[in-house]
Parts: sequence; C-alpha cells; structure tokens
Amino acid sequence: MIDYSKKITLDREFYPSKDINMSIESDRGRILSAPAFRRLQKRTQVFALELNASIRTRLTHSLEVGQTARFIAKTILSKLEEDGLKKYHLEELENAFISTAEMTSLLHDIGNPPFGHFAEQTINKWMENHALPILGKFETSSDEAEDLKELLKRDICNYDGNAQAIRVITKLQRLNLSYTQILAVLKYTRGAYETKPEKGSSLDYLCKKPGFYYSEKEFIEKIQETLNIKQGHRFPITYIMEAADDISYLTADLEDSVEKGILSLDEVYNLIKSECEKENENYLLELIEDKYKKAKQNEEPYQFNMFFTLFRAQLVTALVYHVVEIYMDNHESIFNGEFNSALLDHNEESKYFKAIRILEKISLKHIYQNKDVQELELQGYSIVNGLLNIYKPLLELSSDDFSKLLEDKRIDCFVSIRLIKRLSSKQIVAYQNDVQKLNKDDKENYTLLEWYYRVRLITDYISGMTDDFALKEYQNLSAM
Repeated sequence: MIDYSKKITLDREFYPSKDINMSIESDRGRILSAPAFRRLQKRTQVFALELNASIRTRLTHSLEVGQTARFIAKTILSKLEEDGLKKYHLEELENAFISTAEMTSLLHDIGNPPFGHFAEQTINKWMENHALPILGKFETSSDEAEDLKELLKRDICNYDGNAQAIRVITKLQRLNLSYTQILAVLKYTRGAYETKPEKGSSLDYLCKKPGFYYSEKEFIEKIQETLNIKQGHRFPITYIMEAADDISYLTADLEDSVEKGILSLDEVYNLIKSECEKENENYLLELIEDKYKKAKQNEEPYQFNMFFTLFRAQLVTALVYHVVEIYMDNHESIFNGEFNSALLDHNEESKYFKAIRILEKISLKHIYQNKDVQELELQGYSIVNGLLNIYKPLLELSSDDFSKLLEDKRIDCFVSIRLIKRLSSKQIVAYQNDVQKLNKDDKENYTLLEWYYRVRLITDYISGMTDDFALKEYQNLSAM
C-alpha cells in the first residue's frame, strides 16, 4: 500500500512542528540560511577557481537541479491526481512533496569537497597511503577490536560527497531538519564501512557508492526505522532528485564549455550531429538541427544563447515527462525504495537514453578530458593532498596528547599546537560530541574510535573548504 503520510512526517530530532506545512517551510529556511549552502558558490562544478561568474558553480548547478526537481514533482502529482491524491494519502501533502524534492536537490552537493570529484579520489588515496599505516600500528587483542579496525579501514578510505552531505547536515551544521528531508538526501544506501555488493545482486545500484559513514550509522538507522525504510532501500523522493541532477548537467557543461572558449557553437552542433549519425539516433539529431537553424537566424552574439535556451528547454521538458512516466509505471517499487536503477537509466531502448549517452560521451571526450580542465584537476590534487600532509601530525598524536591539545595544554609536537588553532570550532564540537559517547573503559575500542573521529575532524575541515580558501590555506602553510 502506498501511503506517503508515513514518509512525509513531522518527525525531527528536536522541536518538531505541529503542522506539516510549517515543518516544510522550516526546513526550507534552515537550508537556504545554512553557511554550507552558501559555500557552494565557491566550489567547482567543472571549472575550478573560475573568475567568470557566468560559469556554473555548485550553487548555481544546485539551483537548476532544484527547479527541475520541482517540475518533476509537480508533474507526478498531476498524474496522481487522476486517481485521486487521497488514494496515496497525499491530500494536503502536495506542498511538502514538491518542496522536499526541491530542497533535497539544493542539498545534494553540500558535502562535495573543493575541486570536485577529483578531490574525493585524492582524499581516499591519501587515506590509503598515509592514514592506514597509522591505523595499522594500533594493537588489538580481541576479535571484536580487530573487526572494528577493519571496518574503520574501509570507512576512512571511502570518502564521498553524498556521505559527507549527511554528516554536514546532521553533525557539522546541525540543521535539525525533518527526518523526511534528511533521508531524502541519502542518494546511496550503503555505509562507507560496508563492502560494495557484487554487480547483479539485489540493490546493487542503490548501494554502488557510500551514502553515509560509520559516524552517522546509528542516526541513519533511527531515521530509517521511524519512516519505515528498510536497510539498503531509498526514500522515494530521492529518485526525483537524482533524475533532476542527471537532467540538469546534460547541456550545462556543454554550455559552459562554449562560454569558456573550449568549444564553439558550431563545434558543439557538429559533434552532436556526427555522434547522432554514427549511432543512428534521430530524436536528438532532429532536435539540434531545428534549434541550430533557428539560432542561426539571429545575429551574433545571440546565436549561442538562442541555441542553448531552445535546446535545453525542449530537452529538459521531454526528459521530465519521460522520468515521470517511469515513476508512475514503477510507483510501488519506487515508494518502497527498492527500485534498483536511476529513472533515466531504466529503459535503455528509449530514444531519451540514447540521446543522453551521446551527450555524456561528448562531454567526457571534449570537456572533462580537455587539457585545461585536467590541469585544474591536477592543481586541486596538489592542494588537497598538500593540506592533508600538513595536517597529518594531528593524526600521529596519541589520544591523550590530542585531548591535551583541545584543553590548551602543551605537548611535545609544536606543529600540532599551531595546527589545532586553525580548525573550525563547530567541527571540533562535532568531534567532541562523538568522543564523549565512547566507553573509556573499553580501551582498545576507545583508542580506535577516538582516532577515527579525529580522521573525520581533519577531513571535515579540508573537505569543507571552498576552492579559493583551500588554495590560500595551502599557499600560506606551504610558504608559497
């Protein structure tokens, strides 16, 4: 039975509202006012450290995703109204349904580090090369402690922006969002400490990437139980956010590449035309030929804007109706969170799927592999890797020495005395709150977990930086 009133609720950790619309508006206000949301304006979408304000950032991308999610959510509701919203217990929840989809989309990149996905790989490689040898020196005398040690090894080498988003929302910003809003952000449902399921196994798509860390395990399980979401399953509105994200970047990166001078309008048109003819894909070919012809009827410099405006509008509209159709055809499976696919990827025989693959192929070859883009990624690698090396002494301290640091007591490591002063007080409080819950009498587990939360603390600080702040911090501390 599909009952959205069981998923869209008033539940939240502190001070729940008594009215669902007040609860939803409270979430909206908290998200739009959050410092972590504002920092997205200085985070890379594709082009790092970009001075041209017309090029998309994580913030402007998220705003576009939010608008597309609203479009999808409203279209789904219009379809459900044909059977009557009462059938799905959605009467008086229309605003909550739409707003949750939109706000989830605004939050979806909030955990991404500076310099984009390349920085995620950088963090994980650094952890493998530098943090794991430190963890390896911790002695364990019981199977329980050894199992915990192995679990933590997996967790710290699985940094992911999706998992970090949950941590930012719940621990670092402490937004106290509704359980509905938090769980809707959980794009992937596997813990970073869990092994990746084999391809073809149940829920393998939903679990292909980490969705939360061990540090948030208990809280996620509490929310899942409250909203009756099974382990490994997804919140239904999350499928809308994912589809909106997938739709939004299809033309955006091509558009920005022209703005950057990497490609010209004619080159974009010819690349798409060539791939369509090669793949015998007529839908996309007819679409771009029509929009290109109309754009060329305008004088320069308006041809570029006209082409992408018309092209984007028609493609986005078509894809929205396409994913809505898939949502409706698989409604019960999606509601139960067991639909094991992205909406846009479900029907590989559709003309839309083929069009998407062509656009992705062109972006991969001609934008993401562009020499200038890759040079920026390498700069980001040097900066993030360098910052982790600089803050490494804090991970080499004993738990006693680190405790003394936080109490402003002197220790032998003079570098750590200075490094600790640079960390955010909110991030330190998140560390302290987690450590205070540990059992000090269980010395082995305490030592392992205290150090683990210290890793989270350092990662929180560096991954929370904007591109320009990370560059400045690296330059300052490297005396460059």
